[in-house]
Amino acid sequence: MLRVGVFGAGHLGKIHIQQWKEIPQIELVGFYDPNDENAATTIAQYQVSRYTDIEALLSAVDVVDIVSTTTTHFEIAKICLLNSKHIFIEKPLANTLEEGRELVKLVNEANVKCQVGHVERYNPALLALRHLPLQPLFIEAHRLAQFNPRGTDVAVVLDLMIHDIDIVLHLVKSSVKRISASGVSVISETADIANARIEFDNGCVANLTASRISLKKMRKMRLFQKDAYIGIDFLNKNTEVVRMKNVTEEPLGKMDFTIDTPSGDKKIISVQMPEVTNNNAIRSELAEFADAIRKDAPVRVSAHDGLQAMEIAHQIIQKMDIHREQHEG
Repeated sequence: MLRVGVFGAGHLGKIHIQQWKEIPQIELVGFYDPNDENAATTIAQYQVSRYTDIEALLSAVDVVDIVSTTTTHFEIAKICLLNSKHIFIEKPLANTLEEGRELVKLVNEANVKCQVGHVERYNPALLALRHLPLQPLFIEAHRLAQFNPRGTDVAVVLDLMIHDIDIVLHLVKSSVKRISASGVSVISETADIANARIEFDNGCVANLTASRISLKKMRKMRLFQKDAYIGIDFLNKNTEVVRMKNVTEEPLGKMDFTIDTPSGDKKIISVQMPEVTNNNAIRSELAEFADAIRKDAPVRVSAHDGLQAMEIAHQIIQKMDIHREQHEG
């Protein structure tokens, strides 16, 4: 039985608390949140103990789930790691790159499990592709959200785009060669809409757009590679794979059709919809993290992965600042 403590009982913290209560072989010991209103609603809703002393909660648990505001991640995680506690830490890993690098160092020294909450890695639309050979040469992603004051303390790159940055780095597995980006602050003090172009050493190019001032939600990614086009809809949880194949004696699939190519040959456009198994992505990431601790197995999204995503996100923000200064000047 793993004993878990949660730091942060805001909107997402409450969701994590609810999910921990549903995962077998987990004892949810309690939570820490200095906000009395958050604490009161959490106690009433989930009948879980509140701790007002960080050290007291740490001494009672094996695992810590950090779902507090990004600015507090480093200090909480540092205390946990110095006490050799396994930590799950919501994305982004830390508030600054210096903090992120220090956390990666502390994780290695503590020899504990650390997973970063890049929950889209557990989206069933992406998981449906795990058996397919993915070698994208061009990636296009749109992550659009309706305005919500929660999260506007950081640029949209760290709030929304970082999900797609993490997925792209996971898929491409190549060093970044060049980044260009632009962004605009419309409602908040930080960029509310941003576009970034990431070029990799292996020739792949990713074009990412994120907005938190859209009229409708969208979370889509399209992958183009030599033999296929792959569409991933993270919001509606469906995936399509389109391939061009030679005409064979086999009957056409239900969604297949033939075309005439410029050379005069006939080709088959094969359209497949991989089976998507619905899941609760947050419960999946927390349960898998707990399993990694029990089995001493690698975590899916390591502290190093979280730091890599942060480094690219901060480079994008830097490029946006340069772009804005050039045009304001």
